[in-house]
Amino acid sequence: MPAVPPSARTVSRRGVLSGAAGLLLLAGCGSGAGEPGAGGGGEVAEGFPATITHALGETVVPDRPQRVVTLSAANTDVALAMGVLPVAIPRTDYGGDAEGVLPWVRDAIVAHGGEFPRVIGSDDLAVVPLEEVAAAEPDLVLATYSGLTPAEYEQLSAIAPTIAYPDAPYSTGWEDQTRIAGEALGDPARAAQLIDETRATLAGAAREYPQLAGRTFVYTGGIDGGALGVFRAGDVRVQLVTDLGLTLAPYVEENAPGGDEVYYTVSPELLSGVDSDLVIGFFATDEEVRAFRDAPAVDTLPAMARGGFAPVVGADRVVASSAPSVLSIPWVFDSYLPILADAAIRSGT
Repeated sequence: MPAVPPSARTVSRRGVLSGAAGLLLLAGCGSGAGEPGAGGGGEVAEGFPATITHALGETVVPDRPQRVVTLSAANTDVALAMGVLPVAIPRTDYGGDAEGVLPWVRDAIVAHGGEFPRVIGSDDLAVVPLEEVAAAEPDLVLATYSGLTPAEYEQLSAIAPTIAYPDAPYSTGWEDQTRIAGEALGDPARAAQLIDETRATLAGAAREYPQLAGRTFVYTGGIDGGALGVFRAGDVRVQLVTDLGLTLAPYVEENAPGGDEVYYTVSPELLSGVDSDLVIGFFATDEEVRAFRDAPAVDTLPAMARGGFAPVVGADRVVASSAPSVLSIPWVFDSYLPILADAAIRSGT
């Protein structure tokens, strides 16, 4: 599974590559957040101290951060897009290279040109590498897309100001991630520009693939204990698809259990009632796709019968689309959008 916990499991090349290039160019200019000497000389930088309220408390960032540690890939993405090179980033074995670094993250770090960050922790996001965070001597821990518990938040806050998720674990959308990072890093204008550019990328994708407009979909991570795993409207990967003009199938919310969980399962005998134009799923390998197709009752899903199956295959693509950010969205769209568009055409609806 990707580097996203089970509870949260859980675009054309011309337009998107120009957007990705814009992010990297933007990372090299601006107010200089994360650059040596920013906010130095004994004076507090403009906009600081900054107070940020989140689900686990209220964090005061006293001055422009110089040593940022990120927890989870999405937090690394947004820091890099903001032009800030973290001193330490989390290891991501699922989708990452031999050093646990995701491809778009490595590209952005190389483009920055600074010292390569320390890679800390493991692919098990349930374990916060407290000692390694402390050893990096941060003045900010960015964890807006994470699963921090209150106890872990208190431990991290004893090391450095720590910013957790605004509402619930692993549910912070790419816009909020970027906005909060802009506040914490002292450059809300840059954050707003990144958001506007990414919205333009999404709008351009929707125009280029009009066959996606209005299509209904169910998003799955595959078979979970013999049942179909389904993501609800609050999940970030679902939100990314709806940003493209598709609509979450009414079945998903109408049959969801009570509570705020963004993920639940549907028994095999009920799958014929899960009506949608598309079934979108993420899988690390082609073998996992075949196993999903062969699972009991999967072929009774109406979308499967219509040919509306859109498998996102490859661990790096899974991470990029499961924890979307202003950095990963342009990277993955070149392969992600044709998969959705082809399924929409095959579905014939």
